[in-house]
Amino acid sequence: MTAETPKITALTPAQAAKILAAAHNRRVTEEQVRQVAEEAQLLRADGTFSLIEYTAYLAGEATRGGID
Repeated sequence: MTAETPKITALTPAQAAKILAAAHNRRVTEEQVRQVAEEAQLLRADGTFSLIEYTAYLAGEATRGGID
């Protein structure tokens, strides 16, 4: 793993937005990712979060009807 290779357990909102946009072939902004990460209280002091925890949060919200 190189210094440029992102770790899914320590992504910035900008890195996550780029990955999610590419995976879903649609626009995902850093602000959208940051908003969800903050709402879920996933952001660490260094500004990173785990994409695994982020995805789990979104799945939980979807099953509870919390996502439009």
